[in-house]
Amino acid sequence: MLKFVLPPKAAENAEFIAKRLKGAVEGEGPRETVTVEWNGRPLHVGVIDMPLRDLYYNPATHRIRAQLGHDPILSKSLQADPWLDESQDYLNRLLISKPTNPDESDPEFEALVASLKAVEQQEPGLITHEGILVNGNTRAAALRKLQKSSIRVGVLPPSFTWEDINAVELALQLRPDERRDYSYINRLIAMEEQELLGRAAADIARDFHIQLKTFKQERWILGVIREMIERSQTTDGAELSLTDFEGHKENFKELHRNYIKHQATSQELAEQVKENRIAAIILDFAKTKTRLIGSEFLHEYLEEALSPEFKKIIPEAAPSIAIPGLSVSVAPPSDFVLQARSITDHILQAKATESARHLSTEARDAARQTVISARKGMGRALHEAGRDDNLKKFQQTTAERLDDASAAIDQSVSDLAQALASSSLDKDGFDSALLRLKGSLVKLARQANRGIPEPGAGMAWLIKASED
Repeated sequence: MLKFVLPPKAAENAEFIAKRLKGAVEGEGPRETVTVEWNGRPLHVGVIDMPLRDLYYNPATHRIRAQLGHDPILSKSLQADPWLDESQDYLNRLLISKPTNPDESDPEFEALVASLKAVEQQEPGLITHEGILVNGNTRAAALRKLQKSSIRVGVLPPSFTWEDINAVELALQLRPDERRDYSYINRLIAMEEQELLGRAAADIARDFHIQLKTFKQERWILGVIREMIERSQTTDGAELSLTDFEGHKENFKELHRNYIKHQATSQELAEQVKENRIAAIILDFAKTKTRLIGSEFLHEYLEEALSPEFKKIIPEAAPSIAIPGLSVSVAPPSDFVLQARSITDHILQAKATESARHLSTEARDAARQTVISARKGMGRALHEAGRDDNLKKFQQTTAERLDDASAAIDQSVSDLAQALASSSLDKDGFDSALLRLKGSLVKLARQANRGIPEPGAGMAWLIKASED
């Protein structure tokens, strides 16, 4: 749970907001309020018009939690003092940017700007008594871009703590009618935060409108992502960020399903396949490609396809792990699991170095070449795996169609018997159909004779029958 000291204009804002709220109560006409959920019950708070220049973006907002580390230098400044102009500018930059790449403008933000330009603000935002935005951070950024002077906001009670603020923001975001969801990683972080607060998994799943098994899957995925970030760390201080894993939602979900399937057979096999798939994911291959990675992928395709740089990665055999207090040891991971991990680590660290702004151009360029080489090698391996997979599917489909043809002929035997018994057989039609069948068998025999070097008993019969 992120917590911060109050901003420098907290007292001044609190006094101004109190006067505005009092004026709204004492004024003529109906008082505008907005309803939020807090501790499982509705809370009605007053709405005022607040100058945008006096408001602060919320440094703890779940909207951009995963993106906070995008710029390491600004991120440290933000943690030290989130109310500085440069920290608030950094938050503004993240709010208007793509979750998958904060260096690019977000089309959804531009659409919000266009909407607010065409139609005045419909839903009020939400702030604390000190002027910190709780809900409506992105709207405030859009209104500032439009050079508007104020924003309509509801005001939370002065007694609200940071825990209360985060709970209200999350409840607002999880309403089914919300127009814009959190990015995938920010949603995972929000779930993790709720679990760390001690809430039951079933309750969190219900609030997020997902099944319990999906919640467990999401927690597993975030755990894998955090492990990959840790393993991406280099001696030069490079490290991947949570943002680097945005945009891979479906790929990670399929990774989990595949891991569970292989785990039922072999834990080590599950680990090996997981490592190979993660390497493909971080290299930006789509799930239609990564699903080709199976138990034989490492040795049959990837080893041969990677450049010599990767082939030099020969991990040392891990020693047995002794269990304290017992005279037994646990076997270390097998060599093929260690090899798969070493390849993945090499790619993770190269990706981290490539995007590390504090490193030299030479170091980043060298890492970029490693990434390019890895992607080419992975691409070749996936191409070969896909080709073999298509061949297997084609072979299976050919046999299945012949089985269907055999079943149809069996049915024709029954139909022929009934037609003969009732003297209703169309002899000319039957003879023409047999000739068409013969023609098809001849074509099948020719094609099979070209592509199958060592024919079996069935092939031998087909060739002989088509020659008669």
